[in-house]
Amino acid sequence: MSVAVNLLDFNQKSLSEYFLNQGEKKFRATQVMQWIHHFGVSQFDQMTNLSKMLREKLEQNAVIELPQISTEQISADGTRKWLLKLKDNNCIETVFIPEDDRGTLCVSSQVGCALNCSFCSTGKQGFSRNLTAAEIIGQVWIAVRSLSKQGTLHDHHVTNVVMMGMGEPLLNIDNVVRAMDIMMDDFGYGLSKRRVTLSTSGVVPMMQKLAEISDVSLAVSLHAPTDELRNILVPINKKYPLEQLMAVCRDYFKDEPRRRITFEYVMLDGVNDQKEHAHQLVKLFKDNDVPAKVNLIPFNPIPLADYKRSPQRVIDTFRDILMNSDIVTMTRKTRGEDIDAACGQLVGQVQDRTRRTQQYAAIRKGESHEESDTTE
Repeated sequence: MSVAVNLLDFNQKSLSEYFLNQGEKKFRATQVMQWIHHFGVSQFDQMTNLSKMLREKLEQNAVIELPQISTEQISADGTRKWLLKLKDNNCIETVFIPEDDRGTLCVSSQVGCALNCSFCSTGKQGFSRNLTAAEIIGQVWIAVRSLSKQGTLHDHHVTNVVMMGMGEPLLNIDNVVRAMDIMMDDFGYGLSKRRVTLSTSGVVPMMQKLAEISDVSLAVSLHAPTDELRNILVPINKKYPLEQLMAVCRDYFKDEPRRRITFEYVMLDGVNDQKEHAHQLVKLFKDNDVPAKVNLIPFNPIPLADYKRSPQRVIDTFRDILMNSDIVTMTRKTRGEDIDAACGQLVGQVQDRTRRTQQYAAIRKGESHEESDTTE
């Protein structure tokens, strides 16, 4: 007995191939995509412009299977966070951030994260597996439908998608690109390439591949201006140091010189936020001729991290040094902190294969023991 395919896994190209292989016309792909993504239909018998025979065939051979909403939290500032349960009982988190002129959906690409950035909660949960394209685009489907008054594409509030949730997107590049194709497809969610952003910690070979197969916007989690410091904060830097990272960034938008890469820089008190760091960052971009804009991110507290958020005056001084050197710089407003939905705080529920959670549990136990000793 053949396993039913999940049509959420298909972008328009692969869905067209699916229908051709079924002996159907190619245009069936656009019809089904519209039903799924424009109108939020997940039952084949509701797709009324398909023949009865085709609907019956789809019922037998295909499914439209979505993650399930486990919990939904709403922050005092309007930020929403969904905990979504997957078939294998892993859970991921998805966040919607409303603003006056846009609504940004932060989407996860992995269950946990294979990397272990020292200031990020997700990495401390360990890693289970990559998400399928269906599980990635399913987050968009659920958010659009949850936010919509009528349940159709035309009254949703999602105007931007950022691949900045749980996981390193470029370690799951094929599924991520397929899902982003659907986000940008006119028969999917119709977002422009400038409104879909992939964020990476700097997986250099996959950045080069992404430049060849997709034209979405790119963000790089930088967080340090030198290899010595970045090796501590973003350990993948030991494999792909700044010289390699800046080289691929310099050439990334060479055919579109007006586009810039966004560099994310979390502000850690006394660690990477001093004037010397700002000047080093300016030199890094200027020496490598990188078309950059910078997002300064106030650190959001997480368990098992001794870092503190930089004072606002320090962030402002850092920003001014960059801007005075003609580098477009913004300070990101912290959103959803009261529901642990802010940058670096997403955790989900991960069936960890890396044993990282056990290691951190041991650390927590040791710290608890030390505290009890000192209070006796």
